Amino acid sequence: VQLVESGGGFVQPGGSLRLSCAVSGRIISDYTMGWFRQTPGKQRELVAVISSTGGPYYGNTEKARFTISRDNANNTAYLEIRSLKPEDTAVYYCAADRLFSGIVSRQPKFWGQGTQVTVSS
Repeated sequence: VQLVESGGGFVQPGGSLRLSCAVSGRIISDYTMGWFRQTPGKQRELVAVISSTGGPYYGNTEKARFTISRDNANNTAYLEIRSLKPEDTAVYYCAADRLFSGIVSRQPKFWGQGTQVTVSS
């Protein structure tokens, strides 16, 4: 199983990004998908989760600025981030697990390799 993130990059404060997580080797419709982020020296932080039925859950991040979604037909999950701030700078990781608990426990079955998001003027 491969999870491949894309869509990261360098963006100015106030901008927006949409990260994608393309999954191969499994059909994601039965999987809960999650997004995490990590900065050097810190624990990986849960950003958002979307269940197999589409229900979103947001971690301690500002949920008004984040939207998680999924497109089961294209085997892809997304994370949209709006009004980006310098403190959003991190490596963003996609994760997949059949169980919601696998994601929120930070021990999912599958991880992506991460995509860097840098917010700076």
